[in-house]
Amino acid sequence: MNQIIGLNKKEVKQRLLSFGYNELPSEKPKNILQIALEVFKEPMFILLVSCGLLYLIIGDVLEGSVLLASILIIISITFYHYQKTEKALNALKQLASPKVLVVREGKQIKVLGREIVPDDIVLLNEGDRISADGILIEGLNLSVDESILTGESIPVLKSIKSQADSKTEYLYSGTLVTQGHGMMKVIATGLKTEFGKIGISLLEIKDSNTKLQIEMKTLIKNLFLIGIFISIFVVVIYYFTRGNFIQALLNGLTASMAILPEEFPVVLTIFIAMGAWRLTKKNVLTRKPSTIETLGSATILCSDKTGTITQNKMEVTSIYTEDEMIYKQKFLENSNKLSHIVQLAYLASQKNAIDPMEIAFANTNRLINKKNIDDYTLIKEY
Repeated sequence: MNQIIGLNKKEVKQRLLSFGYNELPSEKPKNILQIALEVFKEPMFILLVSCGLLYLIIGDVLEGSVLLASILIIISITFYHYQKTEKALNALKQLASPKVLVVREGKQIKVLGREIVPDDIVLLNEGDRISADGILIEGLNLSVDESILTGESIPVLKSIKSQADSKTEYLYSGTLVTQGHGMMKVIATGLKTEFGKIGISLLEIKDSNTKLQIEMKTLIKNLFLIGIFISIFVVVIYYFTRGNFIQALLNGLTASMAILPEEFPVVLTIFIAMGAWRLTKKNVLTRKPSTIETLGSATILCSDKTGTITQNKMEVTSIYTEDEMIYKQKFLENSNKLSHIVQLAYLASQKNAIDPMEIAFANTNRLINKKNIDDYTLIKEY
């Protein structure tokens, strides 16, 4: 380790200019005007505004004011959910930029993950989150949790390349060191990492109109054309029979209002807002109302099991002792039989373990023996 010099300040500066900071791609946060504009693009809101303005034109100020006020409420709800989602996403981004221990100019120093550059030498220890893609150049019992990329909860054992087709020496940004220690040489940062490629693919996804939006646009278009035809017909007939153009115009607008279902967009919007509220209670955040519609119309969900609908955790579900298999539901009933073997499993694990299996041993020990044994001394680690 002492023989490795690492990069100097000049080389780091040059690489930052060439490759940029080690950051993931992200959309710029929208301001309240942009959010309001997106809300107004929705067909339901266009119909709602049209109804409100027509009420004001024909002199029904109360009805018009109520409809237009409801728009402000809807925008407020949308803005609240968007801001809540953005805060959660910003918190997730912090995973990509922790402090990292590197070797530069022969010294070990800590730098921000965003300042890592290709060819940097990074030191890895248990509990570290890897900030860039790299190749292992030195390691001992190094295991990495790659569930953030693969969904698999079992850590992957890493070793220096020994075969032509071996990939066990590759380390990936965003993954977590669960055991051992090592040293890697950075080969990719930012957008060039596997994590960054996922971010780019997400940004390239283009929004498309949902079935409800398409149907609403068709409905509004048809109602608009019918309303214009009826309004013109009423104005012409009234004017030629009564001779009062202003009254004829008001009657024409009143007739067109009769076919515009102003309550329909309000009801639909309230249902969508309630759907978003109920999802937040389940810790699911939605950026756009169309997501609620998509989830609501789903009949079958297909999902990869590991790491997707699970929590990437392990637990002890059964223990074999004294020629008997005892399952989790009966652990407490058989605590006398299980106490010793569970204690041995816990003592064979590291203190403050990160490995999922060792965490499972500790949790089971707390369940059966009601305590941790913290006054023991680690003799040797294999």
